[in-house]
Amino acid sequence: MNVTDSRSATHVWLVSLVASLVLTACGNDTSPTSADSVAKPSRAEREGLKVYRHSMDGAPSSIDPVQARNVYSNTVILNAYDTLYAFKYLARPYEVKANLAVDMPDISDDGLVYRIKIKQGVYFVDDPAFEGGTGRELTAEDFVYSLKRQFDPSQRPAGAWLWQGHIVGLDEWKSDGSDYSQEIEGLKALDRYTIQITLIKPYPQLVFTLAQGYAAIVPREAVEKYGREMGSHAVGSGPFKVVSYDSASIVFEKNKKFRQEPVDIYFEGYNEATQKETGVEAINGRSPPFVDRLEIHFINQNPARWSAFTKGNETQFLLVPNEQVDTVFSSKNPITPNPEYASKYHMGWYQEAGLVFMTFNMSFPTIGYNDDPEQERKNKALRCAMIKAFDWERRNESFYFNLGRVFPGIIPPVTPEFDPDLSTDSITRDLDGARKLLADNGWTPENLPTLSYGSQAGVSQRLFFEQFRGFMVKIGYPTKKLKLKQYATFGDYSKAMANSELELVFKGWGLDFPDAQNTLQLFYGPNASPGSNDANYKNPEYDRLFQEASVMQPSPERTALYRRMNEMAIADCIGIMSLSRTRIMMWHKDVIAVPDREIVGGFFMKYVDIDKSLLPAGSKGK
Repeated sequence: MNVTDSRSATHVWLVSLVASLVLTACGNDTSPTSADSVAKPSRAEREGLKVYRHSMDGAPSSIDPVQARNVYSNTVILNAYDTLYAFKYLARPYEVKANLAVDMPDISDDGLVYRIKIKQGVYFVDDPAFEGGTGRELTAEDFVYSLKRQFDPSQRPAGAWLWQGHIVGLDEWKSDGSDYSQEIEGLKALDRYTIQITLIKPYPQLVFTLAQGYAAIVPREAVEKYGREMGSHAVGSGPFKVVSYDSASIVFEKNKKFRQEPVDIYFEGYNEATQKETGVEAINGRSPPFVDRLEIHFINQNPARWSAFTKGNETQFLLVPNEQVDTVFSSKNPITPNPEYASKYHMGWYQEAGLVFMTFNMSFPTIGYNDDPEQERKNKALRCAMIKAFDWERRNESFYFNLGRVFPGIIPPVTPEFDPDLSTDSITRDLDGARKLLADNGWTPENLPTLSYGSQAGVSQRLFFEQFRGFMVKIGYPTKKLKLKQYATFGDYSKAMANSELELVFKGWGLDFPDAQNTLQLFYGPNASPGSNDANYKNPEYDRLFQEASVMQPSPERTALYRRMNEMAIADCIGIMSLSRTRIMMWHKDVIAVPDREIVGGFFMKYVDIDKSLLPAGSKGK
């Protein structure tokens, strides 16, 4: 079976049991044939309930939509809350659909006024925040309130960058004190079920933003009752209700008040050729959610996550750890699954809608901008030398099993604006060139700056750092001048990035929507820390081009602007960029699903079903 075309982000699924495959017994405890693979039923399963147990390699920093900073938070938020729009379950490339909205927006001819009707009869879950503990109906005013929160400093918002400078009066509302009793001209509830958004200038990505976790709708009563505790106490109208949450897991139960909306798998983008064997035809015409209980387990360490999945009684989904790739695949070129695993589990792989890269924090005068023009010139030479010293081929081989795709700049291959003909000089290792840059600009081991490299705590993260430091040592960078600063959780690391505490920031970015604007904004000046521009890059020409492109519909002209910005970021040596990983997933045979990690994450879970006839013996309930 051919690997997915990286330009389309189409998934490739291997899920069928081939009759001629011979299952070979393995000797270790985590093999798919070990005794531990016989599932032990949970209490919910013994009671005949359907349970789906998902694993993630990190924990949310918050489950409050106002702070939906990462894929882990979004995965939780999109299952507890509603958004006006969502991404179709099965369509690849990704397509937006109406969710809480009745239909796509009614847009004025000049592209500035959006009117959105929302569905009637949608209720928040029951919670003590409401009078009598009974959740009330969600209205247009709830959306207005929720978006205002992103511009209220007291809420510690993280998502304002999506709407900053776009909605008439919203930025001024913030600067005037964020008074919720004050109406905003560009953000109104015209009646109980009609929202009107008036833009300062056209914003073609607006509907995409309204599918993000940041745009999830919260009731004011809950915010006023729980305050900062909203970060751990969800009160939404989504398909599931949170019943427990801690640092190890979050547990949901089906929201019995969730609206009845039968699934049309063909509208959702069903592709029989690639998705038939997943069993998703079984949900056609039925109303989600289909499972009674959803558990998401936060398991940071790869061995523990692998063990929890292969035991069979702990988790039912796994993003395959890099160190298990050779176990799961008998060949990587072409990708050929190990028959042993293919017969035991559903499997799928695709190139991520995102990238991993490193940025230099330009706000540090030792590596970025400096009041002394001569020093600033030297700093650029240092950054360029470090880029030349980085060995992407080795990084791909060591951590991504040569399944990643290395590319120059910040526009990933899955976007239509990707330039396959762009020069690869910035991703080609050149040690002689790096050493010459340092020597020509007066850098010596004695005067090279001490730099802090941040990461979440963990063995893998330390290995990433040690390899990076090893690359730099090759051009004369003293080992003691490159320091690792680890944080206990991903949330702590995210806060350090937001607070601009580190000279070197290594991060992954998953696309919020399928448009290169979403990665180009990572270097847009106004998005500087605590926003998404961790590099604190400030280039007036880049910002001008970004603003010019931001009002344009998709076109060759807009693509040309995007590519110019990308080339500017490369030329200014503001980051070591980039690689898109190949995601490899496995899930148990009893799980009916097309799992996904991309584009905000988690939106597929309300469509997951469990086929009890495929559950291991002893776990089928009554």
